[in-house]
Amino acid sequence: MSEYEGVRRGKLVLKGESSKTQKRKHKKDKKEKHQKRRKPKIDEDALKHGGWWQCRKVEEITGSVAIQFGEKTYVKALDNGLLTLGAPHNDGDPPAPEEILTAFAISDTKVSFKSGYGKYLKVEKDGVVTGRSDAVGAMEQWEPVFQDRKMALLGANSCFMAIDPEDDAVVALKRKVGDAEIAVVRSCATKEDEDVEVKPTEEMGDLSQVEINYVRKFQKFQDKKLKVNQEDRTELERAKTEGYLHEALLDRRSKMKADRYCK
Repeated sequence: MSEYEGVRRGKLVLKGESSKTQKRKHKKDKKEKHQKRRKPKIDEDALKHGGWWQCRKVEEITGSVAIQFGEKTYVKALDNGLLTLGAPHNDGDPPAPEEILTAFAISDTKVSFKSGYGKYLKVEKDGVVTGRSDAVGAMEQWEPVFQDRKMALLGANSCFMAIDPEDDAVVALKRKVGDAEIAVVRSCATKEDEDVEVKPTEEMGDLSQVEINYVRKFQKFQDKKLKVNQEDRTELERAKTEGYLHEALLDRRSKMKADRYCK
């Protein structure tokens, strides 16, 4: 019996079967696979402003930008070199051409702004901000100050840019930041963050407008009038939440026989 007890016991290996154990897939592999399937985030704030997203770092303030004060209102350049606050925009509207500036990096902390008339924004001695400079000097430099996910623009006179409530002029008069000095610089540049997705133009607006947009895009060429399904849109609300909006819209178009992709 002692001879049998000395024999090493192990798993039975059949002829032709590999004795190597199979490697188990680590949970990390499954996690990475799940992360690859993760849907990109939607920048809802950018959608409300025509695709113009909020700059949260100094290095993001470059190229075409707009300076926002309040709700959907932007600094507007006038042909006489003065600056004012433009008219309010609707949801989904981008800044007007007169409200688009060009930002240039001066250093790691300071930038300059150039209006569409080719002039740089400057703080005058009386604190009024104008757009009349042909070159960038000390008074044409601005320092974006970020704190608690808010931003203010500090001028060369150590005062922050704001809007004069009496005549909507752009000024820099106060050394402390209040509600009037809180600004947002928006950019239309392509973001490097691949996790952020901007909806296509057809999906701008409410569900009724979205449906009209897709009917217009996919309707048969011979149809001159839009054939929009007038049934209740409750199912579309649920489809949007659960992620099958396009399929639901196709089903509704197929009932109208107005889509060239429908049978």
